[in-house]
Amino acid sequence: MSAAPPITQNPDIRFLGRLLGDVIRAYGGEKLYRQTEYIRSSSVDRARGVDGADLVDTGLEALSLDDTLDFVRGFMLFSMLANLAEDRQGVAAEPGADVASAIATLDSHGIGRDAVKALLDKALIVPVLTAHPTEVRRKSMIDHKNRISDLMRLKDAGLEETDNGEKIDEAICRQIALLWQTRPLRRERLYVQDEIENVLAYFRDTFLPVLPALYARWERVLGDRPHSFLRVGSWIGGDRDGNPFVQAPQLKFALARACEAALGYYLESLHALGAELSLSTELAKVPQAVLDLADRSGDTSPSRQDEPYRRALSGIYARLCATHQSLTGKLPPRPSSLAATAYGDPAEFRRDLVTVAQGLASEGGGALSTGGALGRLIRAVETFGFHLATLDMRQNSDVHERVVAELLKVAGVEDDYAGLDEYARIALLRRELANNRPLGSRFAEYSEETASELAIVHAAAEAHRTYGPQCITQYVISKAESVSDMLEVNILLKEAGLWRAANGEPPHAAIMAVPLFETIGDLENAPKVMSAYFGLPEISGLVRGRGHQEVMIGYSDSNKDGGYITSTWSLFQASTALAPVFEKAGAAMQLFHGRGGAVGRGGGSAFAAIQAQPHGTVQGRIRVTEQGEIIAAKFGTRDVAMTNLEAMTSATLLASLEPEKLSERDAARFANAMDSLSQTAFTAYRDLVYGTEGFKEFFRELTPIQEIAGLKIGSRPASRTKSTRIEDLRAIPWVFSWAQARVMLPGWYGVGHALAGFEDKALLTDMAQVWPFLKSALANLEMVLAKSDLGIAARYLPLVEDQAKAEELFGRIREGWGMAHDGLLTATGQSRLLEKNPALETSIRLRLPYIEPLNLLQIELLKRHRGGEDDPRIKEGIELSINAIATALRNSG
Repeated sequence: MSAAPPITQNPDIRFLGRLLGDVIRAYGGEKLYRQTEYIRSSSVDRARGVDGADLVDTGLEALSLDDTLDFVRGFMLFSMLANLAEDRQGVAAEPGADVASAIATLDSHGIGRDAVKALLDKALIVPVLTAHPTEVRRKSMIDHKNRISDLMRLKDAGLEETDNGEKIDEAICRQIALLWQTRPLRRERLYVQDEIENVLAYFRDTFLPVLPALYARWERVLGDRPHSFLRVGSWIGGDRDGNPFVQAPQLKFALARACEAALGYYLESLHALGAELSLSTELAKVPQAVLDLADRSGDTSPSRQDEPYRRALSGIYARLCATHQSLTGKLPPRPSSLAATAYGDPAEFRRDLVTVAQGLASEGGGALSTGGALGRLIRAVETFGFHLATLDMRQNSDVHERVVAELLKVAGVEDDYAGLDEYARIALLRRELANNRPLGSRFAEYSEETASELAIVHAAAEAHRTYGPQCITQYVISKAESVSDMLEVNILLKEAGLWRAANGEPPHAAIMAVPLFETIGDLENAPKVMSAYFGLPEISGLVRGRGHQEVMIGYSDSNKDGGYITSTWSLFQASTALAPVFEKAGAAMQLFHGRGGAVGRGGGSAFAAIQAQPHGTVQGRIRVTEQGEIIAAKFGTRDVAMTNLEAMTSATLLASLEPEKLSERDAARFANAMDSLSQTAFTAYRDLVYGTEGFKEFFRELTPIQEIAGLKIGSRPASRTKSTRIEDLRAIPWVFSWAQARVMLPGWYGVGHALAGFEDKALLTDMAQVWPFLKSALANLEMVLAKSDLGIAARYLPLVEDQAKAEELFGRIREGWGMAHDGLLTATGQSRLLEKNPALETSIRLRLPYIEPLNLLQIELLKRHRGGEDDPRIKEGIELSINAIATALRNSG
């Protein structure tokens, strides 16, 4: 096994680390600085294999509780600054992960730009932001980090001072000092409204300016203007699955605040345009359409009588102000003095902007036409409308069943809906969907659950009338297992007029029912369910008329259910098997990938993951969840957001248009091999997690799952029920807690058994080299193995009450890790982990010495906390350590 090369540290990390050291010395004192530096250098020496550098000789035992809190904060801030530096240097960017490179690759295969343009005409690419609770940092911390990033960009440009005359290095140091003195932990649990406000900051600061800029870049690359195929979605305020705090008021609040943010951005852009477009009729030829727009504006200011573009924009601004007041019930921050009527919809607003743009294009060779700020504003309106982001609704199928059963019973239609078999349910639901008579009555009394669900769909209908149909287009059904699960949602939509039957014609559904297939069994059953759904005449007509149907596939619960490789393979197989079902139904397949940040929840390179999808399953249409700490990591700054959105788009182009990389013979051989590997891995994983007595208690005592459940990082409970069963635990804390203890079991356990037991090593090597699916899966496995550390994990063993059981189970885990490690190196032809990915290897090796002391301190604090010590600093220290370890690991939840 070859030795790893020495680490070459990123110069930005050295610079920011030095400033952080200065801040710790200045604000924490010389003693804390020396303690921190001693622990840091000792841990780095141990990681480098320096003789005498031992775990216990790190100075950790010399820290008082107050010192411990300060030390953990310091290491957390270093990790945050290291992340920033890596993102700036493009560590996250992958070669060829841009649209220009994708087009060149396709061109090399004889696939020209006409094919790319044709695909983009019908494409839809959507990152969907969710409030899944793995972001442990307060928004204030992220804001300071982003200001440092902005200042570093000025430093890159060779500037020494900011616009305000402040020395850039001093300004950066000031922001680090502010970080040092900013409380990193939330004192109060987040409410849904807080989550809505947090995500709005990303829409305002990142997506609104970034998407138009990306489209401008792509127009130059394509030589054409594509429609707005890249949009943004959200679950925050619409995702009710297991979250009793999301109800109709939260849905209304989310939509209203999104609308307010979009209109506020447009008004600011118009205000800036008004200052810019100072063209005079004395010097420019102005088309009649612009003059008419100016005359209708009501702007009679003598100083602007020869400036029709400014007068036209004054009128547009006034109308948008009226729209703002009409839709939000508030005056905009800078109201217009002109009287005007509100715009009826975004298209009407866009038409006025296009009139101005066409006027500017009418002379001078179009130099002032659609480029610049006006072109970006038009693109923003096309992309974001008045709704900003499409808000998904989501609820569990069990809730729908209970609500529909109550509606049917109160209406006198069926007393025992829950007792009907699937065929009887489908027949009954179809009869109800064939007419527009609602089941509900405002004079009837319903349970709290039914009343809440009815209020939600009525709020959605009201939103459609207010903000337009694009504000809510999907209703995701968790735990979808049958056709009736989807028909029940259509019944609920019918209650609010969002499903309308039409005599002799296909029905109209303003919101699409989207099944979420999560467990291994659900994924296997998905093609059968969708085939039966499409087989219903009314659904067939509806789907053909719409042109596409979405299916969501879940990475998190399938992983918790069956382990990493079985989950990954089951998702691949389900996608493959669904394609002919959709083709037969005459509808484009739109897969919604429910990915998380950690590898165990579908994390890893999105660029590689999209390209690794089964051939013919992307078709230019894809939606992907982005959640927790990944939102800040991928969209925290404009530069990083552009890199990640570009990668998502280019990967979609390649996955949709590149020729199949495997021959039919290889595809069949590889699939058979994967079936075998998956079965072995599944058996090993299930045997450990669900088949071993005492494993649940071992997991809950070894990891900080109990303490994670108390963190104020989200509005949702950690478990769906009060049960302590692993089956009922949400996938996020399941993965997150294993990462904290450095085991990371959901990302690799079972794979080693599969690789070790697979006899045809040559076939395995061949698959790992040429099959995008397995290459991507193994790359993610390799990353999680590199971030795990069973030496550190073993230190958590004394936390387990039954020591004999702990040693037995940890022995199995250690053996499984060794098999996964050795099997991966054999399959990939490497002598050490990440040998072929030096950038990621350097990144991980750089931060591991900073995580180890945090783990050791966490263990000590957990011992004291669980031993009954009630000093509040112990609990705070545990929560700080969780924060710091998550920050250092980056994709741990």
